Amino acid sequence: MINQEDVLETGAAPQTEADQFPRQEFRSEESMLRREGESPPQTDPGATSSDVKAPDPGFLRRSDAGSPSQSGTAAGSRKKAPKSVVTIDEQPSVETVAEKAKSDLLDLIESMKSRRVLTGIIQGIEELGDNPNNSVAVIYHGDYKIVIPMEEAVELPAGFSGSNGDEIRHMMLSKRLGAEVDYIVKGLDQEANVAVASRLEAMRAKRKAYYFKIGLDGNYLIREGVSAEARVVSVIRAGIFVDLFGVETFITVRELSYQRLLDASSQFRTGQRVLVRILTVDRSNRNHIKVSASVKQAGVNPLERALRMYTVGNKYVGTVTMVDASGVFVALDGGVDCLCTHPKRGRPPRGAQATVRILGIDHEASRIWGSITHIAIAK
Repeated sequence: MINQEDVLETGAAPQTEADQFPRQEFRSEESMLRREGESPPQTDPGATSSDVKAPDPGFLRRSDAGSPSQSGTAAGSRKKAPKSVVTIDEQPSVETVAEKAKSDLLDLIESMKSRRVLTGIIQGIEELGDNPNNSVAVIYHGDYKIVIPMEEAVELPAGFSGSNGDEIRHMMLSKRLGAEVDYIVKGLDQEANVAVASRLEAMRAKRKAYYFKIGLDGNYLIREGVSAEARVVSVIRAGIFVDLFGVETFITVRELSYQRLLDASSQFRTGQRVLVRILTVDRSNRNHIKVSASVKQAGVNPLERALRMYTVGNKYVGTVTMVDASGVFVALDGGVDCLCTHPKRGRPPRGAQATVRILGIDHEASRIWGSITHIAIAK
């Protein structure tokens, strides 16, 4: 099994892994650019050698590099861009295939040299060998395949201890298919069009920039009361997991909508961006920042306006959405759920049309309650 040190640290992989996955040479960025006819980019004077670590490529499959005939076909299909292009504007706004490939390569080299954070979609999960708990996340950056080892793609929940850590990581990674994530390139093989990256390192860089740097106003960028954009990385029935600038946090279904929501997957999906309101931030542990957030509190409560549509003592029609021990919930127009007592004739089924008499309205608590006077069940 490949651990984090085998993949991300420079050096030889264990003999057993090297036998299983033949070694490939990771060329330097200068040789890559000379092959493209470009001069090497200038190195950031502040960067140290530890910022540019080439991983051990021994875990990569030989099939990733393609057969000799495939490599020859790919190389032969890359035609040189025309020397001159007639453009509409003063500067061209459309890239040729060669220019796009060169731009993608420079993105990866810059990320590897200066720890620049890149963003992509997890489009696949591949198993290394026959062990499903030894997997990598796959992201595509143009024609380049970015692989992120499981240990560098997801982190175990704070306080986790146990021998089944790999199983938990594999389950978490599977739930993040289609998620938009950040990553930093750690090594690049241009011959195979494959790069190795770390998501956790990118998350640490994001936390440092947004949770610990003081802005011009003297405050942290992410703090209590601030509204921020978050990325949904996983959805379950009880709520959603979001990536909030390097911190993954869980938002319960009760904080997703002012309306009664039974299943978060009915309105949210992995890869979606949502606006949230930061409720609390705990920075006591730099490596495990704790954040609580709410989706519904980032917007205006629609029930405040909807409740003004109804008056006590009058009758309105709605649809039964849920029946439990507390009563019958009837959805009225405007997204208002009216809690009614159980009718004497028995509990009505979900989806039945019900007429309710409003008995009380609490505008401050956004609550409305009443009694059912008539039920119409579709045949």
